[in-house]
Amino acid sequence: MEKRFKITAQEGLHARPCTLLVTAASSFSSDVQLTHNETTVNLKSIMGVMAQGISPGALVTISAKGEDEGAAINRVTEVITTEGIGEEC
Repeated sequence: MEKRFKITAQEGLHARPCTLLVTAASSFSSDVQLTHNETTVNLKSIMGVMAQGISPGALVTISAKGEDEGAAINRVTEVITTEGIGEEC
């Protein structure tokens, strides 16, 4: 299961939004990943996500695989949209 997002946060994915996303993803047993420019990282790894250097306007794909993948995608989507990090494409 996956969803695409456009990052709308003025600073892109810096420390605060990365922390929110990692915290949301970490509460699920499924593998949750973020893909940007054909590079995929574990969304449960703050260093992996921050290392992507994702800027405003970037398109990212969030994917999840496992027993609670639907709940994981829904929670990450909620964080992205309600915290002003991005919008669904």
